[in-house]
Amino acid sequence: MEALLALEDGRVFRGIAFGKKGTTTGEICFNTSMTGYQEILTDPSYRGQIITMTYPMQGNYGVNAADAESASTHATGFVVAELSELPSSWRSEQSLEDYFLDNGIVGIQEVDTRAVTKHLRSRGAMNACITSELTEEEAIAKAKATPSMAGQDLVQEVTTPETYVWEGESRNWTIPNETSGQVGTYEELPEAEYNIVAYDFGIKYNILRRLRQAGFKVTLVNSRTSAEDVLAMNPDGIFLSNGPGDPAALDYIHAEVRKLIGKKPIFGICLGHQILTHAVGGKTYKLKFGHRGGNQPVKDLRTGRIEITAQNHGFATDESSLPANAEVTHINLNDKTVEGFRLTDAPVFSVQHHPEAAPGPYDSTHFFDEFVSMIKSVS
Repeated sequence: MEALLALEDGRVFRGIAFGKKGTTTGEICFNTSMTGYQEILTDPSYRGQIITMTYPMQGNYGVNAADAESASTHATGFVVAELSELPSSWRSEQSLEDYFLDNGIVGIQEVDTRAVTKHLRSRGAMNACITSELTEEEAIAKAKATPSMAGQDLVQEVTTPETYVWEGESRNWTIPNETSGQVGTYEELPEAEYNIVAYDFGIKYNILRRLRQAGFKVTLVNSRTSAEDVLAMNPDGIFLSNGPGDPAALDYIHAEVRKLIGKKPIFGICLGHQILTHAVGGKTYKLKFGHRGGNQPVKDLRTGRIEITAQNHGFATDESSLPANAEVTHINLNDKTVEGFRLTDAPVFSVQHHPEAAPGPYDSTHFFDEFVSMIKSVS
């Protein structure tokens, strides 16, 4: 069945429908990761977005339950150049086509994704419509009528409704090696030495796994949980998770996080980093086309070390708006945007990128150990 991808500025790309047939809209973005389509589709940070994958073939290793990053899918649409009809992996449990049908995701293949990406890099982020039932004019109008991501609070759609303790599988798996005779097995987890409270703004499972691997017992709370209720749990530290939408629209969260600064050690990732920006009096702004993929170079200004990082965000911290007690610690080498900061007068730090990866490189996993060290230094 023929389908089309229509952008709000009038550009139209034609292709073939796959997955759920029909119409979907959202902010269109592109991701440069070579693998990890299932993790991307289930990342709550992609709520309300149509994802264009720049790597040409998708679906070639299928999907499986272990690779999901949340309990459901969140992307509103998926744009690919070529869909693999025959997945090849011993871990595969289902084809990407069937996964889309089961989860109600609208996809379009045989699209010139390089042209889509170049267009977005030139014109900037915009809304789009994928459809197998509308005319070009109707699809463009549908895209234009879609609300902008700016100003949207999407956290309320993905946060946990109830407080709970993370008890999911968190052990690392060692890959079998026939040459050395190594048998694949799970590595044992360390004892949970510290209790932390994690604000769930749309947290990824691999963040929870990394926190548990670092020795944390993690209690997750709803995004509207008050600072008083968090402090009443007497945690050793507080974690602020990733999530979707515009960080500037979350003033009710900024207010509660502001009350926690100086009371307990705090670590934020992605949206958590942006929320901390607002909590200390800073501002965020929308990037032209965002950072999404597993190949973003980040420099640690304290050591000069360069790390290749996984990223997924459309907003960034305005460095000029940060107060004097906020020291920028990391920058993106592509565009010099802020990738991390810390407070000089309180045990608080955050990073814009994703040290837990999934998908992506593991250069930055040391931040979870740094959170442990911070807690130890104040305990």
